[in-house]
Amino acid sequence: MATSEPRRLGVSIELKPHAYDPVANPELFEGVVARRVVAFVIDFLILSIPVVFVSMFIFVVGIVTFGLGFLFYGLLWPAMVIWALAYYGLTLGGPTSATIGMRAMDIEMRTWYGSPAYFVLGAVHAVVFWVTVSMLTPFVLLVCLFNERRRCLHDMLVGTIVINNATRAAAVRGPHRPV
Repeated sequence: MATSEPRRLGVSIELKPHAYDPVANPELFEGVVARRVVAFVIDFLILSIPVVFVSMFIFVVGIVTFGLGFLFYGLLWPAMVIWALAYYGLTLGGPTSATIGMRAMDIEMRTWYGSPAYFVLGAVHAVVFWVTVSMLTPFVLLVCLFNERRRCLHDMLVGTIVINNATRAAAVRGPHRPV
């Protein structure tokens, strides 16, 4: 059973080059950090408003049921986590690869090699964001100021990049620069 090909053990991994070059395409990265902060605030409000209303509803039910309804507060935390994972997974995994806040700010998330995001990537991105911010303090977000692609630590860990969408990049580029 001798063959001419050497036998391989393990998994073969093909590494792809970065799809977005900040030197060749600076318009993709211009203003992304500030827009990302505003997008986060918008998304945080979108996630928080339903939770506040459900909390108020549980409070009223607790009063009406003489305290028995307050037990529903125990379900609020798991429901918030599921709501946030579904929101980030569905919006980042959608056709625009952007949350509602990111769409409002004309930015989108892509994989480092240029593919659109997908549901699991969006959900994992949110989890890694909250874990790194919780464990390493919010100062970990300053990482984006020290690399040319403006990637945060959680972007690097998950393999994503946030860039201006095509409309915003074209507006930044202006009519005088070719694509």
